[in-house]
Amino acid sequence: MAKGAVRTKPRGRQAEPNATDAVKAAIAGMPLRRDLLIEYLHKLQDGYGALFAAHMVALADLLKLAPVEVYEVATFYHHFDVVKEGDPAPAALTVRVCDSVTCEMFGAEALVRTLSDLAQNDVGVRIQRVPCVGRCDTAPVAVVGQTPVPHATVAAVKNVIRQSTNQPNNTSAPPLPNAIRYEQYVAQGGYELLRQVRSGEMSHEQVISALESGGLRGLGGAGFNAGRKWRIVGSQPGPRNMCVNIDEGEPGTFKDRVILETDPHRMFEGALIAAHIVGCEAIYFYLRDEYADVRALLEEELEKIKSLINQSTNQPINLPTLELRRGAGAYICGEESAMIESIEGKRGLPRLRPPYVAEVGLFGRPTLVHNCETVWWVRDIVQKGAAWFASHGRNGRKGLRRFSVSGRVQQPGVKLAPAGITLRELIDEYCGGMLPGHELYAYFPGGASGGLLPASLANVPLDFDTLQPHGSFIGSAAVIVLSQHDSARAAALNAMRFFRHESCGQCTPCRVGTAKSAELMEVQAWDVPLLNDVAQVMTDASICGLGQAAANPMKSVIKYFSHEVAQ
Repeated sequence: MAKGAVRTKPRGRQAEPNATDAVKAAIAGMPLRRDLLIEYLHKLQDGYGALFAAHMVALADLLKLAPVEVYEVATFYHHFDVVKEGDPAPAALTVRVCDSVTCEMFGAEALVRTLSDLAQNDVGVRIQRVPCVGRCDTAPVAVVGQTPVPHATVAAVKNVIRQSTNQPNNTSAPPLPNAIRYEQYVAQGGYELLRQVRSGEMSHEQVISALESGGLRGLGGAGFNAGRKWRIVGSQPGPRNMCVNIDEGEPGTFKDRVILETDPHRMFEGALIAAHIVGCEAIYFYLRDEYADVRALLEEELEKIKSLINQSTNQPINLPTLELRRGAGAYICGEESAMIESIEGKRGLPRLRPPYVAEVGLFGRPTLVHNCETVWWVRDIVQKGAAWFASHGRNGRKGLRRFSVSGRVQQPGVKLAPAGITLRELIDEYCGGMLPGHELYAYFPGGASGGLLPASLANVPLDFDTLQPHGSFIGSAAVIVLSQHDSARAAALNAMRFFRHESCGQCTPCRVGTAKSAELMEVQAWDVPLLNDVAQVMTDASICGLGQAAANPMKSVIKYFSHEVAQ
């Protein structure tokens, strides 16, 4: 630009008219809002197979954002394929192979190597290693486009690839024929409790007291008393929001997927009751991107709920705003404040506390955050009574829990069992025992972050507060069972590599600590004093639970499986 000339356009790359038209077509029918940025990026990737620079610049222009704001969000999430200028687009079909703990135990490493060799001869297919896809009960698992391949073999994956030839990655997800749909749910008495609460037949205090007396706690991992949380958020000045966290990315966890594949409206009704009592104007359901089939189901059923009719007056019910938001492959967004950042269309970086999300949460409003399973239980506890729920516990514990069980058992899956059940009881009574030729050696009681315990501790009750004395916790009740054919050391290394991959990078203790720990754990002789020092820094100084808990499996190996660590 000549000296003294007046700039008529902003600096940087300008939006191209054809790219702007393409973006408008991709997001047609959607309101233009900053918080929907991730939804727009999904639309573009679904339509074009990747995110191209021209489209992102055009999207930034439409949203009145700097292109870097769009770029930083797109590159934060693992499921977005950002194509740099001049680089080729990715293959038309992506095959994702899970390499997390359970899948590694069942041969994922050999599977991904063989598939990678085969893909070299097919330019239309690419193979990606990915962390847990929430189907650990059918390990090893591959996902071809959006189609899961349980108990994946090379032959099975190749067969699905053939069926998907020339199809983009947004091939329709398989249907869920066994799900209880809206009409069936209503016919079975569904939404009657919501009607009673909204009409005043059931008081707010009755509902909250039932949850408190029944002992319902947050079932996403933190275990905070649900009724108390309702009181806390309800006491904050309005307006208020609510978020339902369905971003279960913890390796070994898949209970929420099974809940939604079978009985999604029980979750919806529980969330609507909670929102009404607490006074929330909007409910956001945040679903992990790996569950494409569940997403299709929820989108369809949410539309039916929005036209919910009061059966006694035949008048439409004034419901909160209901939005389903799609994650994009970031484990960190299971942390409540990172999830809120993602719903706002940003990178999923955990917030510093205080203030807590109950005070300043989504869009700056007090926000009630619950796990999917927590609100699923609301209807049963209130209708059947707190005493009914509390009566199911064992070993002095109260309530029922869904355990996601995978590993060396004959019948893996989601097991509805009494809170406080021991691992041995869970395996013998609910899982058909150990696989033939396998004996219990170790187990994760709470997913990758919950630590590893030896078989000698298999009679400890599985519940909140019972495992901490042993350096572990129940978390989301993701139980991974190892046998004498497995290595606790290898399982802990797998977990640490997962945390290294999933660290958001915001804080140095987690970003550097997970990477350094994985490096130290890969050598034959562990430097135990140095690993303990790194673990202490991560635990004490990390911003969120990822870094604070990442060292648990490694510390467990040092404590309980020292014979595996060469000195």
